[in-house]
Amino acid sequence: MELAIMLMILLIVVAVVAIKFNDTGLAFPFTKKNNLFTPVERNFLELLDEAVGKQYRIICRVRLADVLSVRKGTDKKLSQTAVIKANTKQLDFVLCDRTDLSPVIAVDLVHSNGKNNYKTQRDWFVSSSLEAARIPHLRIKVRSGYKAQDIRECIDAKLAPLRYKMPKTPLIKGTSAENPRVSPVASPRAGRPSRPVAA
Repeated sequence: MELAIMLMILLIVVAVVAIKFNDTGLAFPFTKKNNLFTPVERNFLELLDEAVGKQYRIICRVRLADVLSVRKGTDKKLSQTAVIKANTKQLDFVLCDRTDLSPVIAVDLVHSNGKNNYKTQRDWFVSSSLEAARIPHLRIKVRSGYKAQDIRECIDAKLAPLRYKMPKTPLIKGTSAENPRVSPVASPRAGRPSRPVAA
């Protein structure tokens, strides 16, 4: 009799647990995505991989806060606000040094109409934060027909100013190291380095 009661209690407990895990209000209502990247992102990643070869390691979808840290001596309230904002921003790709994985350049895809959650306008917080940290920010328009060499030329053009001595103080907010009046959205063209074009 006691064995029957114990078995009945065990059966009830198992049934309750099974119902709990099959409940649609479960705390983890997730399923696997079929693709980690959109077709455009996947194609661009392949081009980027071919363009940089073994020179850099490519990290995808990186939070801005993962590549930046707040300067020592920054006001506590300003520091907290900046970190909170940086945690909400994401970079599409970051090229890192293969030896120590330090960030070398950030790359974002830009789409004119914002399809598939692509960026449409320059995010001044992201650009200015990266500029203050001396990390170049390359923005490339989503377009078909790019070749790996086109992407490579854009990266080289963006990194070229770093080969010369940079000023020790951050540039004025809202300017670019290449041209203070031009927003650095690159549109690679076959056979020659692209020039930044207005956003």
